Amino acid sequence: MKSRPPHHASASNYRNTRAVIDYSQQHFDAAHFHGLMAVYARPSQGRLVELAYGDRKQVVDFVRCSYLGLDNHPKIVAGAIDALKDYETLHWSCARTRLNFAMIADLEADLSELFRARVIAYSSVLAANMGALPILATGYLTDGNRPLMVFDRHAHVTLAFHKGTIATETQVTTIGHNDMDALADLCREHSTVVYVCDGVYSMGGSARMADLLELQERYGLFLYIDDAHGISLTGKHGEGFARSQIDGALGDRTIIAASLGKGFGASGGLLMLGTARQEELFRRFAVAHAFSASPNTAAIGAACASAELHRTSELATLQQRLRQRVELFDSHTPTAQSGTLLPIRTVVLGDEFAAISAGMTMMEQGFYVSSIFFPTVARGRAGLRICLTAGHTEQEITRLCASIAALMRTDDAAIDTIPKRSSPDAG
Repeated sequence: MKSRPPHHASASNYRNTRAVIDYSQQHFDAAHFHGLMAVYARPSQGRLVELAYGDRKQVVDFVRCSYLGLDNHPKIVAGAIDALKDYETLHWSCARTRLNFAMIADLEADLSELFRARVIAYSSVLAANMGALPILATGYLTDGNRPLMVFDRHAHVTLAFHKGTIATETQVTTIGHNDMDALADLCREHSTVVYVCDGVYSMGGSARMADLLELQERYGLFLYIDDAHGISLTGKHGEGFARSQIDGALGDRTIIAASLGKGFGASGGLLMLGTARQEELFRRFAVAHAFSASPNTAAIGAACASAELHRTSELATLQQRLRQRVELFDSHTPTAQSGTLLPIRTVVLGDEFAAISAGMTMMEQGFYVSSIFFPTVARGRAGLRICLTAGHTEQEITRLCASIAALMRTDDAAIDTIPKRSSPDAG
């Protein structure tokens, strides 16, 4: 195997965790104190949840990422229960290199057919990424050449977290969000480049798939795409934002990670692979496969039921309903994401305490939305994140939009009403 000494990333490529905590501690304190984070609730009808404290108020949830509304679909819930009853156990405590539930082989075969790839299921997308990225950095998937690993600046934390580990194997760098010119320059300068990005970004927007596929065709660029937020939203069988734009086989230069939760409505994660060699390496050497356990039987059963649903006309009906809900929101509330058919919207307010104040106001009016601030978004870009789903009613969305419009008309001085510390006796 060809090799060369690893090149280490500069310190600027790493998260400065201490500085993150120092800056954002007061914002987390305020958000927790005012009941906007670590919220406990019980599911109710549709997208309603009942808060598990105080007067057990019901609020419309715009936080969950079940974009097709499948997380409480009766067939998927029944699939989880039936699998648990059939196997009479929840969990086997052994690595997947040793012993596997028979039904996970059925699930992986079904998903492989649906998504036109070699699929391995994991307990989470984080576990999938944790196993795949270090192996990719070794050069075993790039003709023996250790690649330059290029991260999009907005790549999800479950990708970016692994930069330090990857840097022990090869060179790591970070470029601006969707900066195709910078990526093309790196492809010209380096013989082997891997680009690590999201398909659909968790704060809105998406990868520029047409440009990425062109760079792949021209330079042999290897694409590692985490499409956790894009799965099920597009494609005849819900193969997702990224996979649905790739004709034919994935080939040996594309890997797609995705979620079995979110749009898919079950639990866990997966990798879509293009070659038998990739599958062999991940099944033998990926940390989450060789040193951790399988998804549990309830998760597998739910995923099997969702896979079955993805073969029916109901999927297209839910996809269309989601598009209609997104268009309805956009018709009332302009955002940077308006006009796209992806279901994540962000309302930028700027100040962190303004975002917390806005979240409190929305909760009082019966809507739970995410107050987002650094490090989830850049400093000065705090605001509200809204996850639209096919499960929301038109009335719920129009009421939400009216509340947002009223909120945007309020006096900016409202941010001064937010305590800077979380303790009730702070002073």
